[in-house]
Amino acid sequence: MNDTIGQKSASEKTMSVLAAALEHSRFTDIVAASGLAKATVHRILATLVASDYIMGDGEHGYRAGSAMLSIAGRAIASVDIAQLASPTVDRLVKEVDCTIHVGVATGEEILYLIRRDASKPYQMKSRVGHGMPLHCTGMGKAVMATWSPSRVAEFIERVGLPARTAQTITTADALSAELERVRERGFATDIGENESGTVCVSAGIRNHTGEVTHGLSISSIALEHPGTSIEQFSDSAIAAADEISRLLGAR
Repeated sequence: MNDTIGQKSASEKTMSVLAAALEHSRFTDIVAASGLAKATVHRILATLVASDYIMGDGEHGYRAGSAMLSIAGRAIASVDIAQLASPTVDRLVKEVDCTIHVGVATGEEILYLIRRDASKPYQMKSRVGHGMPLHCTGMGKAVMATWSPSRVAEFIERVGLPARTAQTITTADALSAELERVRERGFATDIGENESGTVCVSAGIRNHTGEVTHGLSISSIALEHPGTSIEQFSDSAIAAADEISRLLGAR
């Protein structure tokens, strides 16, 4: 046992074992991950099981118990992504000097939760609280790219692919090809598909389960960023979305 482990407080040891038990099924792996002696790990596991923070045993593995799930549920319910993401968004808008949006997928639309405007004289028509179709927005496509083909097909059957501009994707085959492109590149774009003359590059935001439920976009007008030049900010969009994902508990 090294000096750092030896100096751990009882609470730190307990948290180490708890985290290890939720990630590893075998007792030996829990011991290795926690860096503690077997006897110590065994004692802490027994206490955690007795307190309902974890369930299971060394033979069949451990999982979150009712006490842990209750705490997790309250923590998740208290998360306000608009407040949590604001520092990241404020920093990004200064970095790229474009309008930044964060939105949540509601099943049929992407609902705008955050809009931060650039220093430019123009403003986007988007409004916090308003929704736009998933299939023609960068944030929506970033979310849909993580869906199964059957879920995409069900969405198309239920909602359709209505055109908002001449550039909107309106066929299942074209949308399938676009979503595959998003998966390959790690980001999505909207080049005049939702609103003529506007462009954006977007990345998906993952929640604590790893599911992509939100999106972040960097938006501008085509006159300033013609063609696909908005893609120059793709790395910035991905990095900001990943940062917010980590704040939401994603790994």
